[in-house]
Amino acid sequence: MENNTLLKIAADFGSPVYVYDAEKIKSQYKRLTSAFSKVKHLKLNYAVKALSNISVLKLFNQLGSGLDTVSIQEVQLGLKAGFKPEQIIFTPNGVSLAEIEKAAKLGVQINIDNLSVLEQFGTKHPKTPVCIRINPHVMAGGNTNISVGHIDSKFGISIHQIPHLLRIVENTKMNINGIHMHTGSDILDIDVFLYASEILFDTAKNFKNLEFIDFGSGFKVPYKERDIETNIEELGEKLSKRFNQFCKAYGKPLTLAFEPGKFLVSEAGYFLTKVNVVKQTTSTVFAQVDSGFNHLIRPMLYGSQHEIINISNPTGRERFYSVVGYICETDTFANNRRINEITEDDILAFKNAGAYCYSMASNYNSRYRPAEVLWHNKKAHLIRKRETFDDILNNQVEIDL
Repeated sequence: MENNTLLKIAADFGSPVYVYDAEKIKSQYKRLTSAFSKVKHLKLNYAVKALSNISVLKLFNQLGSGLDTVSIQEVQLGLKAGFKPEQIIFTPNGVSLAEIEKAAKLGVQINIDNLSVLEQFGTKHPKTPVCIRINPHVMAGGNTNISVGHIDSKFGISIHQIPHLLRIVENTKMNINGIHMHTGSDILDIDVFLYASEILFDTAKNFKNLEFIDFGSGFKVPYKERDIETNIEELGEKLSKRFNQFCKAYGKPLTLAFEPGKFLVSEAGYFLTKVNVVKQTTSTVFAQVDSGFNHLIRPMLYGSQHEIINISNPTGRERFYSVVGYICETDTFANNRRINEITEDDILAFKNAGAYCYSMASNYNSRYRPAEVLWHNKKAHLIRKRETFDDILNNQVEIDL
């Protein structure tokens, strides 16, 4: 998206505002499907938690995607967006048996990652198809905050517990139709991912009625200039070949499934903020914007780095700025970052703001959550209104004291 387009969106819809480029989402989806074109049955289940706006979900429905959901509310959003129940997989963690049963009643694919819950569900609903989430004890990324495949992770059933798992399946006579893993975000090394895949293949051999194998996702996207990213084409070539070999040995064609989120929407997103104040101290020049970690918490929570550009002065002389928010906490987006010279009222654009940005926003400091805009067919569409004071009060109950 060009700077002039983003500036016009900021002028028309106000700031701060999230903007998503539909064409980038489509191209990322096509890139992933093309990488695995040699697999007969491929299913991409978009991870709703990355960006859950219903208009974005409808776009993925048009592309032919399924959905990966982690809460009953995300299941309901998917159904509302027009997805059929069989296009949705439900992969919760730490939820009640009642919530899993509610999702199963809606007809979606159930994915269970807990031996106790597996036994309870299998005892009560042995005929309901169930996928099992395995923890392969492999970290595909380098950040422990976003890796979920390590031995101390709360996610998945340990590969060391396979004998116990098999006893549960045998005793309950439940229907296991899928095997799943997710090692975490920011996969850096293809060979590490392929190693984890071999563990999943070995596990799959224990089940005779599988329909699919789900390899999770976590593909790394570039967040700054010359940043490394997952080589999707290399992964597609190598994993497709191995998957087809496994299907031949297994005796029937299976579906290869992924649940990408960040890969599909991260680079499509821009977060536009206005500079309220430029403040110089004895050692630092601060650019203070009309936002904070109430709108974009990832830099403070994960230490993630979002490229920040001054779209109001893209050719100005570069200076060092610390970009900070207006929240009454330490909400630093960038420390001593080289950015084209900033003046008050300039619009700064945060890149890679499509995944885990708006979906993690809050009303901290009683601030409003921002608007969302989808750039689709060369037109800006408002897909979420900016909150108002009435929204802040909406669910509060005022009592007489």
